[in-house]
Amino acid sequence: MPYKERDINKLYYTMGEVTEMFEVNASQIRFYEREFDILQPKKNKKGNRLFSPEDVDNLKIIFHLVKEKGYTLQGAKEHLKSNKDTAKDNQKIINSLERIKQFLLNVKEQL
Repeated sequence: MPYKERDINKLYYTMGEVTEMFEVNASQIRFYEREFDILQPKKNKKGNRLFSPEDVDNLKIIFHLVKEKGYTLQGAKEHLKSNKDTAKDNQKIINSLERIKQFLLNVKEQL
């Protein structure tokens, strides 16, 4: 049976890794942490933030609402309070579609 690559899931991501994922400054991540209750990164003894995969998923939802859908911060907060499960399901669908798109682009390059 051939070897199949699998995604490596980390338990925690550093602030630097998260800022690279979202291509933003650390100050924006810290700002969203203060504004949104669903973001609860752990802090080590030095005070460095460690983001769980759930925190990263929540950040994806926040960025989708604010950057792509055009919600205000207050509107995004209210949307998350009333539709948290729906927002998480929608983000899972978006993630799946992005992976499919990337796969199809790779296939296109190989042709």
